[in-house]
Amino acid sequence: MCGRFVMARAIGDLMAAAGVDNAHFEDLHPDYNVAPTKDIPVVVEHFQNPRDASTEWQRNLYMARWGLVPAWAKDLSFGQRTFNARAETVIEKPSFRAAVKSRRAAIPVDGYYEWLAPQTKGERKQPYYVSPKDGSPIFFAGLYEWWKDPSADNDAPWVLSTTILTGASPETGSEPKILDELAGLHDRLPLPMSTAMMREWLSAGEVTKDEAAHLVDAVVAGAYDVAAEWEMYPVDPMVGSVHNNGSQLIDPLDPNGGQGTLV
Repeated sequence: MCGRFVMARAIGDLMAAAGVDNAHFEDLHPDYNVAPTKDIPVVVEHFQNPRDASTEWQRNLYMARWGLVPAWAKDLSFGQRTFNARAETVIEKPSFRAAVKSRRAAIPVDGYYEWLAPQTKGERKQPYYVSPKDGSPIFFAGLYEWWKDPSADNDAPWVLSTTILTGASPETGSEPKILDELAGLHDRLPLPMSTAMMREWLSAGEVTKDEAAHLVDAVVAGAYDVAAEWEMYPVDPMVGSVHNNGSQLIDPLDPNGGQGTLV
């Protein structure tokens, strides 16, 4: 699964990496402890005028609430349990089956945290930071939805929300070594996309159920090749509190057992 990540990239750098035409927000503040229900950047493609198919097709960057809220949800709290979508069931699950056919997104992150379950009783979970070795961003496959409070006035704002797709982690013993390490870290993996896969995922437009299933299968098939270029290392357990933030959260854990400090 993916329940915490880092996005500390400047907006200009993110736009260049994502190849977007427009950003629909002015600034992006570094966040080293992004948790569900926070607003996060998402990459989507649509016509320049979404109501006019004769206008230019563009790639855009928006801010969206992390935790997908379908149009039929009663309130925003629905998104507290939909920050991840399982690739195996996304085509059928009511929360996601409409979005996967027409509202696909890419979620950029610098890296993400995952907690290793304790090996012996009494030990605490150990957080790890997972990121590309070359410092490039990861683009996770995702979905998005627009939601409006059904009890609000007609002029109430629409809320954009999103979710990250996950799949099965690599099998134990996989090569290269990082895939074996990911296998031991958790049984779920947020699904990264190559540049080519992201283009296909975003630009397909509205598709049938079978076509959507094919796109999901393609994302799953290519995910391990992208993850093969990652690295992971243990970090301080202070990342477990959403109140902690700052670049010190991604510092490698002191092998001598020293604790990081907040600044």
